[in-house]
Amino acid sequence: MTEITQQLPATATLEKLYWNWQGYKIQYTVMGSGIPLVLVHGFGASIGHWRKNIPVLANAGYQVYAIDLLGFGGSDKPPLNYTVFVWVELLKDFCKAHIQEPAVFIGNSIGALLSLIVVTEHPEIATGGVLINSAGGLSHRPSELNPPLRMVMGAFNKLIGHPISGKFVFDRIRQKAQIRRTLYQVYRHREAVTDELVDLLYTPSCDLGAQQVFASILTAPPGPAPLELLPKVECPLLVIWGAEDPWTPITGAKIYEKARENGKDIKIVPIPGAGHCPHDEVPDVVNQEIVEWLSLR
Repeated sequence: MTEITQQLPATATLEKLYWNWQGYKIQYTVMGSGIPLVLVHGFGASIGHWRKNIPVLANAGYQVYAIDLLGFGGSDKPPLNYTVFVWVELLKDFCKAHIQEPAVFIGNSIGALLSLIVVTEHPEIATGGVLINSAGGLSHRPSELNPPLRMVMGAFNKLIGHPISGKFVFDRIRQKAQIRRTLYQVYRHREAVTDELVDLLYTPSCDLGAQQVFASILTAPPGPAPLELLPKVECPLLVIWGAEDPWTPITGAKIYEKARENGKDIKIVPIPGAGHCPHDEVPDVVNQEIVEWLSLR
């Protein structure tokens, strides 16, 4: 593997910058110079979730952007009907405003799904994609759930959509102790679940509008499925998957294996012993894989 030279520490303080998009404040950060990379976080996360990746990728010779999607992190949290297309439009406009050349999109979970949509539907702004434990949709499709679970999810969606019960459920879910318990489920290295990480997820949940964003997203349509998007992919993809992810199991990588067999330029890298967020859980491994793959483009 290509060795990564680190002039900066593995984590660094990220400069918080702001941009006005359609009247809303969007928080982002940028570090380094060179070929642009755009980092897209997952559900409930923010630019801080990339704190172990941004300085390393910048030191490797890339201009690294990370953005807080509308509704998350330090960005505004307006009461909208959130869909993947709202965020894709945001990413497209961000690139035109700040980068003005094609970039590599790197995403985790829902951020990986958004990155896949961008590289397939807006190839003029993308030269490649890195998908880390990619979500199959913004929410579960009814066909993906057995009938009893479908009924449970339907009842839960009504609960969180109600102004009174929804606030109660959200206040329980966003407690620091509950956030930590959830992270212990999806991180296989418990030492990676730090107070800093818990605070990264908890702090934005205190913002005005956070509960309404939560309810809107959990009841939103799933958006296009990766299986529908992959035939359109023309740029190279790196698919990284924490092999012990209970939320998006590694069996989800099979569709990428099939697309590779059909001639797509896709490299698939399983990460043994890692869960849903390997870029944060085992950053040295993930950073190395990304830098090596980028060096061959």
